[in-house]
Amino acid sequence: MALNWLFPSAHGGHRLSGLRFCGCGLMSALPMDEGAAVSTRRPPVILKGRRARTVDVHAHCYFQQALDLMGADAKAVLPPVKGVPEHFIQIDERLAAMDRMGIDLQVLSINPYWYKQDRETAEAICRIHNESLAELCALQPRRFAAFASLTMQDPELAVQQLDEAVKKFGLKGAAIGGSVAGDDFANPQYHPVLAKAQELGVMLFVHPQSTPELAARFKGNGWLSNVIGNPLDTTIALQKLIFEGVFDKFPELKVLGAHGGGFLGSYAPRMDRSCFVSPQNCSPAIQLKKKPTEYIRQIYFDSLVFTGEALRHLVAEVGSEQIMIGTDHPIPWEDDPVGHVMRTPELSDDDRIAILGENAIRLLGLTV
Repeated sequence: MALNWLFPSAHGGHRLSGLRFCGCGLMSALPMDEGAAVSTRRPPVILKGRRARTVDVHAHCYFQQALDLMGADAKAVLPPVKGVPEHFIQIDERLAAMDRMGIDLQVLSINPYWYKQDRETAEAICRIHNESLAELCALQPRRFAAFASLTMQDPELAVQQLDEAVKKFGLKGAAIGGSVAGDDFANPQYHPVLAKAQELGVMLFVHPQSTPELAARFKGNGWLSNVIGNPLDTTIALQKLIFEGVFDKFPELKVLGAHGGGFLGSYAPRMDRSCFVSPQNCSPAIQLKKKPTEYIRQIYFDSLVFTGEALRHLVAEVGSEQIMIGTDHPIPWEDDPVGHVMRTPELSDDDRIAILGENAIRLLGLTV
């Protein structure tokens, strides 16, 4: 995709038209306008005599050209929450925000809003995303990496897109929904996508879109469609992968669950009793090789669980080597992700170094 979106601004600098980069325009590669964002960096964390590198694996953006392909449905894509305008900020503003949080590198992703679109439209949306994300990462390779967008409703096409995204565009895996418009991606029809991710050695980032089946019950005060619906959707997706034997079939598959993996890390041991208590609700055709809770050590989690005690418990359940910083930026769920890790009790320096950045660097092959 050619860099042909520049035109002079009223200040004599440059602005972008055409593609509107998600918190990540091209401004750092261009002369800065007067009043442009000034970075105030959070002091670095020094652990074991060296500066800890920091990576946020859960950060978002949108591209206007792709949204335009949604037609009248585009309005429903942008939720009425704080932080939505910042999905379209320029790169200097995004970098300044990252500096304030103490984040060296963000791994960008786009929540799948195209699963109900026809094949042609969904393919065009994903191509805009993947080409644009690749350009952005090439411009700022030490500040941005990205997960690809896939047309999961067409698994054969999604396999091709993932292969291209990794081999041609250098993306680090793909972001997928908690389901494919209500259809669990643990189902065999989606296994070719999982197989391709395992073959390539890349991550699948599971980001929920509430639990639509419960929409009526979520109505009312408190935004329950997000507060309950999002972590529940992730929990269902991950438990389906466990109980349907997907991790036995794809033992090297790397899956990252948003929002601390939903409720899985808080209530996982109940899984180990289910087939004992009610064997008639468990299929004799699926004989898991391990206890359900043991598969948690094959799943990765972000740190977006809000309190030090919650993060301490997640570490105790899944291990510090399975956890990476996640913020949901620019939605303001977590403004001090580095402090969140540093304030968590009972973590060793090695635990903190791993969670802050080293796990992500190792698993995603990042250069920071």
